Amino acid sequence: MVEMGYHVLIVEDDAVTRSKLVGYFQHEGYQVFEAENGEEMRELIKSCSIDLVLLDINLPGEDGLLLTRELRSQSDIGIILVTGRTGHIDKIVGLEMGADDYVTKPFELRELVVRVKNLLWRIGSVRQAKSAASAHKLVRFAHWTFDIPRRSLTKEGKPVKLTKAEYELLVALSSYPNQVLSRERILNMISHRVEAPNDRTIDVLIRRMRAKMECDPKNPQLFVTVHGEGYMFAGE
Repeated sequence: MVEMGYHVLIVEDDAVTRSKLVGYFQHEGYQVFEAENGEEMRELIKSCSIDLVLLDINLPGEDGLLLTRELRSQSDIGIILVTGRTGHIDKIVGLEMGADDYVTKPFELRELVVRVKNLLWRIGSVRQAKSAASAHKLVRFAHWTFDIPRRSLTKEGKPVKLTKAEYELLVALSSYPNQVLSRERILNMISHRVEAPNDRTIDVLIRRMRAKMECDPKNPQLFVTVHGEGYMFAGE
């Protein structure tokens, strides 16, 4: 059983499938809400504190992929897409729209619960990192200013755009300056889901941040590699 603090919203137009999912997640100890369309989903998200949405792509009247983009533009809520489609295009588009994970019907309920638990655990880790960082709302280093609540990164007043994963990586690393963090620990502090996340995921993000922020990406001074251990944020 899990703590009752997590709120899961199931958005599914098929009453039988929705009832089955609601009952199963309630049995697992979650507080569960349900909606059969996008409009009901919006109302519940406005009135309730939802941590994660299980969203069916094939909803009547509204496309689940567009709803995913709408949700992601408004919050960092966890999103797992559920669909009967088997094409890889929908999966790729769904992740690009901001979904954290993707499952195809028919699915194994126990596997779905594990995916939900893992995503909620990552979301919780990110929230802890943000909470620790919130005490220092403005992080200044070298010529950079990182405004955490506003998700704003600027260099001498000039804005630099960050993706969600890049933002969360910078929050995580800047919360522990001059401390070596393993790839696994960093990965667990980032909620953004990529397919088959692994150590290489962090390496790719670090390379992207170096390209955006280092004067010489081949000789990094901010995002330092500690061989055999992980990475260290060396911004003073």
